Amino acid sequence: MYENYFNFTAKPFAMNPDPGFLYHSSRHAAALTMLEYAIESQAPFCMLTGDIGSGKTTLLRHLLRCLGGSVTVGLISNTHGDFRSIHPWLLSSLGIVPCEDSDIARYEALIGFFVREYAQGRRTLLVVDEAHNLEPGTLEELRLLSNVNSEKDLAVQVLLVGQPELRIKLKRPELEQFAQRVSVDFHLSPLSLDDSYAYVQHRLSIAGGDPAIFERDAIKFVHAKTGGVPRLMNQLCDLALVYAFAEQRRVVKVKMLKEVLKDRRERGAIPLFGRRTAARHRVPATVSGPSERG
Repeated sequence: MYENYFNFTAKPFAMNPDPGFLYHSSRHAAALTMLEYAIESQAPFCMLTGDIGSGKTTLLRHLLRCLGGSVTVGLISNTHGDFRSIHPWLLSSLGIVPCEDSDIARYEALIGFFVREYAQGRRTLLVVDEAHNLEPGTLEELRLLSNVNSEKDLAVQVLLVGQPELRIKLKRPELEQFAQRVSVDFHLSPLSLDDSYAYVQHRLSIAGGDPAIFERDAIKFVHAKTGGVPRLMNQLCDLALVYAFAEQRRVVKVKMLKEVLKDRRERGAIPLFGRRTAARHRVPATVSGPSERG
């Protein structure tokens, strides 16, 4: 709607997790470095957590784009607590068809795939997004699959991506063995005010627009109302551009943002932006590992 008006080549604040728009904030850059370190150092298990809308999936897609041919990826992006077993989902993500429909055949097909890939000089990276939805029994299946690794040879790695509840889940006594194997982890926290300034201007520039479309005070207002959560910032900034287009304004100011929020409150739209957004999830103490503590 407003793309031509502002000379954008794409929507700067679209909700889809496009790696091309990834902004390397201090926290995102640190998270990416830790994940790259985990893969290169052949950590059997690594973990990335963050609040809803913190940019985990965008960061993950960027990471997967950068992997070389020595890593084969199996990605599960839709998880839920009703998984009877994770094996069929892993088989599907890797394009494997077992010789028969049985638990043993599925398990043997996975192990055989890992071994064959390793024999050809490739490791298999199993990525589970929304991993906080997995039950302890399903996580234990992942741990048992990693037994294909020996002390010297690593054929399969596991990357768990999820909300802070995942850390709480790993504190359960029955998951103690699993938690001890997570050697690299990172928590992605909301953007600081300085990063929020750069984030908005970065996305405007990537979309081909003028980074000065949002006044500095307007970005400060956006940060205050969203708690620095990227997804909420995108929602508010996108709506502001719609209002600016409707009013034929070239610059977004605080007054316009207040109008957006006022209209949303009157319509009962959700989410209602506010400072409590960023504090919704307090990050529990993390599992052990050479990570930056969030």
